[in-house]
Amino acid sequence: MHYTGTIWRPPYEAESLLLEVTAGCTHHKCKFCTLYNDLPFKFRMSSMENIENDLQEAEKVMKSWKNQNIYRVFLTGGNPFVLSYDKLRVIAELIHKYLPLVKSIGSFARITDIMPKTDKELAELHGMGYDSLTIGIETGDDEALRFMNKGYTSLDIIKQCHRLDIAGIHYSFFYLVSVSGAGRGEIGAKLTADICNQIHPTLIGANMLTIYPDSELYTEIQRGNWQEEEELEKYKEVRTLIENLQISTMFAAMGASNAYQFHGQLPKDRKKLLSFLDKIIENVSEEELQKYRKSVYHL
Repeated sequence: MHYTGTIWRPPYEAESLLLEVTAGCTHHKCKFCTLYNDLPFKFRMSSMENIENDLQEAEKVMKSWKNQNIYRVFLTGGNPFVLSYDKLRVIAELIHKYLPLVKSIGSFARITDIMPKTDKELAELHGMGYDSLTIGIETGDDEALRFMNKGYTSLDIIKQCHRLDIAGIHYSFFYLVSVSGAGRGEIGAKLTADICNQIHPTLIGANMLTIYPDSELYTEIQRGNWQEEEELEKYKEVRTLIENLQISTMFAAMGASNAYQFHGQLPKDRKKLLSFLDKIIENVSEEELQKYRKSVYHL
């Protein structure tokens, strides 16, 4: 299999076949992000030859494993959904050719990846198996989106995800706790809840912002242009988000950036999740949480 650099996937894609179709991120301008700094280039698409060779290899492995099959493929790279409709169509055809039992194809996606595709193309991509995209919206706070150079607005999130809803393509969100900065966490949480309440993410995954020296955000902090929330403020922010979400969705904080991992179905588990967070806020010290943050050397 061809893999380039560090391969990132959501926790819930653990059983998916990881197929490299891109490496890096087309945007690569978010101030907090260091995920693809180990690559000597910004973005690259894999050759169709490499993609087909990897699928042939996966087919051979599956034939040698009795009673085991691949039902989902996750395309790797920062935002493979940026590829054109035609390229995504060819990739889907290759996947179904070599792995005929595959039922769905997922990937990371940016909001801007959806914009160029027509409604008809989105619906047809869903028909080919594209479903359950993971989108790092980070926040619904336009001030934070602008400062962090996300490249889109909260209105764009609503508009483009509504188009995914119509096409039948399910999607999950990554929410970046503390992205709004010190003193604005709960404001950002309420703005994000307002956006999510207008669309239909199947899951909202919370990740605690962890700042590394090779990020642009680290430089902004050194210049006095931005200040990170304290750790306890981050948990108050997550609490505010859960409290204000009115849709039916899974809420999870399962990545390595979270000192305390938890998940539940909203609205059914709201009280349980809020109680869990209250115990952290009331009983865990800032020093203990800071100690954990400093121990997260790599996401």
